[in-house]
Amino acid sequence: MGRVVLFSIPLIVLIPFLYQGRLWTQAGFVDGQFRIHLTGYAYLFGLYNYIILFAGILTLLRKYRFYRGKLQAKQIASVIVSVVLTAALLFISDNLLPALGYYGLMPVSSVFIVVGSLIYAYSITSFQLFSLHGALDQLRLFPLAYKVAISVSITGLAGFFLFQIPVAIWVFDAGSLQWKKFIVFSTIAGSVPSLMLILVIVRILSRPLRELTETVLDVARGNYGAETVLSSNDELGVLASSFNTMSRKMADDIARLKEINQAMIRSEKLATAGALATSVAHEVNNPLASISSLVQGLLGKSSEEKERDTLRIILTQITRITNVLKNLMDFARPKTANPSPSNLNEIIQKSLELASYDKRFKTLAVVTNLDPSLPLLPLDQDQMQQVILNLLLNARDAIEDSSENGQIVIATSKNDNVVTASISDNGVGIAPELLTRIFDPFFSTKASGQGTGLGLSVCHSIINAHGGHITAANRSDNHSRGSVFTIFLPGN
Repeated sequence: MGRVVLFSIPLIVLIPFLYQGRLWTQAGFVDGQFRIHLTGYAYLFGLYNYIILFAGILTLLRKYRFYRGKLQAKQIASVIVSVVLTAALLFISDNLLPALGYYGLMPVSSVFIVVGSLIYAYSITSFQLFSLHGALDQLRLFPLAYKVAISVSITGLAGFFLFQIPVAIWVFDAGSLQWKKFIVFSTIAGSVPSLMLILVIVRILSRPLRELTETVLDVARGNYGAETVLSSNDELGVLASSFNTMSRKMADDIARLKEINQAMIRSEKLATAGALATSVAHEVNNPLASISSLVQGLLGKSSEEKERDTLRIILTQITRITNVLKNLMDFARPKTANPSPSNLNEIIQKSLELASYDKRFKTLAVVTNLDPSLPLLPLDQDQMQQVILNLLLNARDAIEDSSENGQIVIATSKNDNVVTASISDNGVGIAPELLTRIFDPFFSTKASGQGTGLGLSVCHSIINAHGGHITAANRSDNHSRGSVFTIFLPGN
């Protein structure tokens, strides 16, 4: 606002000089050639124009950098190009060439404005140049700034015709030129305060309302949580602050609804998978037990070592199928939790001790960062140990066999009555599009035959039964790869 007033002050002096003809002493054709003799005021007026031009271009460039990559940037760029190109052509025809004694292009210099007009026309059709606030334009609103400008203009014109002209004629002689001069100068003097009034109203009221409206429409388009940067100690400030609070709460509520929806979908999948698992286990278990008994009988009767090796392989595969069926039954009919006051750190230590018997696990560096101040939690120790051990072995499988610096980090902490336990690795990580499915039953990222896809689903069910929840994510620290599973349990 201050810059606008500062730049407008020279107009109060220069415009009357322009009307009085003080910018030149002679202008016309001499011997068929156009001649003009400019005064110092003309050069001052020209310098003022170019200062305004460059100041405007700098302002547009700042706006362009701010909106880079958006439609507004293309709109602003088109304005900059048209202004610079038109100004350059006019400078050459009306300033540079006349300074060198050539005035031939001055009579037709206004044609160069067509160049900028063509760029504007292209911008209007391609970049919605007049839709600087597209969302508002789609609603066909008539901006408050326009209403204020029109109201002030109508009031000024009404006062001019109804009061100023009659008073001037009444005060001065109607046949003299004094009243006309009074009208010219009083019009200029009255326009400046009117313009300042419009700018002040737009600055204080219209622009903040437009910014707030844009943010409201942004939320309406689905960008929940969007906030306005408007800040003031008046009604607009209270409105903006209340809107920001509402927008944040709306974003939180929608995020919770999405979580609930995902939980309901997962529960439906679990119920369907559980019924299927029970049916499959029942139909397969009995025939499998018979096959196992027959193979064991053949193994006891066979005397050929090659045949015995083949039978042992068959028994191994039967055992594998039996374990899969056991997992299916555990998934379909999970054991009832038997909670007792337990130390989560001790459960983790026991799980690490069991995992250490694994040959591959021994080659990995295991780092523990366990909070000794954790409270005792009502946990089923066997089920919780099953969860921790499953996550440890999954972390092991995520680290490539060829890796020489494989590492698993286990950490516990307590914050705001929530106890967390995280198990992270520096393995291959999880594809972002798979993170939402990682706890679904029968979903596995392992190679075919290396997993049933039930381990993480069972972990999810156990943690939910303890009143907590478990999340999966890729590591966001300085490590380039790896995943982290975090368990959240109520600490009270």
